[in-house]
Formats: sequence, C-alpha cells, structure tokens
Amino acid sequence: MRNRHLLFWLVAAIAALTVVSGIVQILWPAVILRSISGAQIPASLYFFGLVGMFMALFGGALLHGMLNPARNKVLIFWAGLQKFGAVAGAGIGVAQGIFSALVLLMAGFDFVSAIIMMAYLLSLGHAA
Repeated sequence: MRNRHLLFWLVAAIAALTVVSGIVQILWPAVILRSISGAQIPASLYFFGLVGMFMALFGGALLHGMLNPARNKVLIFWAGLQKFGAVAGAGIGVAQGIFSALVLLMAGFDFVSAIIMMAYLLSLGHAA
C-alpha cells in the first residue's frame, strides 16, 4: 500500500460507488427512474438496467485496476471518459425533458469523479 495518496483512495471509492450504484440500477430501475421523473415503460426500465450493468462493469474494472500494483493507466483513462459520457448523457436527458433536474446532481458527482480520475492519472506520470 505504499505511495497510495488521497487521489488513489478517492478514485478507489468512486470505483466502488460506481459498482454499487450500477447494481442498484440493475436491480431496481423503477425506483431510480421514479426518483428522477423518468418514464417507467418496459423499454426505459430495460435500458436503464442495461446502463446500470455497464456502470457496474466499468466500476468493477476500475476498482480491479486500482488494486493492481501496476495501476493500468489506460483503464483509468477510459473509466474517466465513461464518467464524462455519463455527464453528457444526463445533461441531454434533462434538456430533452426525459429526466428531472435532480439528475444534474448525479451528473455533478460524475463530473467531479471524472476530474479526480484524470488528476490521479496525471499524478501517475505520462497520461494514457
């Protein structure tokens, strides 16, 4: 556990939270969609759960990569891009009236997460 500073632990926590939130989204998409005023038709429930699966997979891959002594820079880079993509998707969903503005709070967390991940990547040396 040498050389593990605050950014390391922040990225690891973000990865773990991404896994947990993805699993929650897979198991209970209706609850989450209801909280953000999303439509609860079969297609939206399915696709929301599908997005949750990818969240769980990216979070799991990132957490695995963080716990590996080599700390795969490419994995950290792409997981950061996934967070930026989530921000864009949330913003588009709010702008099109698909979700309530409450989604922007989650997007804010994803945006800060992406910045932290990129800062951590830069702290490791040459970017991916």
